[in-house]
Amino acid sequence: MTDTVNADPAELAKFSELAHRWWDPESEFRPLHQINPLRLDWIQSQCPLAGKRVLDVGCGGGILADSMARKGAQVLGIDLSSKALKVAQLHALEAHTPNVEYREISAEALAAEQPGSFDAVACMEMLEHVPDPASVVRACAALVKPGGWVFISTINRNPKAFVFAIVGAEYVLNLLPRGTHEYTKFIRPSELAAYCRACGLDLRHTRGMEYNPLTRRYWLSADTGVNYLISTQKG
Repeated sequence: MTDTVNADPAELAKFSELAHRWWDPESEFRPLHQINPLRLDWIQSQCPLAGKRVLDVGCGGGILADSMARKGAQVLGIDLSSKALKVAQLHALEAHTPNVEYREISAEALAAEQPGSFDAVACMEMLEHVPDPASVVRACAALVKPGGWVFISTINRNPKAFVFAIVGAEYVLNLLPRGTHEYTKFIRPSELAAYCRACGLDLRHTRGMEYNPLTRRYWLSADTGVNYLISTQKG
């Protein structure tokens, strides 16, 4: 098995082209900078990060990985975009971020190498970009210790999500570059829950994430119609 087996070359190329802009809060990655405190607090509220060994799958330029390390976790960020990883590594050096490292490896390959090695695994805004999301979920389940947490966020597949996440975000509000998302790759919560159950992950909490274009503010809510997060624990 090669590290590129469950990756779309076009998706990797798309994010590699933007790699140098990851840490510019006014760039195409502005939404990630804005939602990161919400994601971080949500993870921290269920799994206090200090002293934990944590994996960030599809870490990109390291926005979440960096912030988890600053909460006291020992963090490994993995991705298949070498350009994004170089940006993450450079930022960690410049910002003197403690206890964070990055590797170019797939979740599946790392699961074969280091099963049951992490207290928590985060896989945020990544599943909707891979050909086989169930394979990534299985790898996350294999990587986490018994009793450990797996946190996942992605986008629901329904007409509302199409309007908000693609038409609105990419074409009307220009929050994201056009072509960032493909509707057919979106994942319903029921589908994601089934992937999790099939590999021994018990669903604990589900939250939606909403955005107000007038106030340009994000918040977590009970509405999972578009963006949503789930937390699971390994039985």
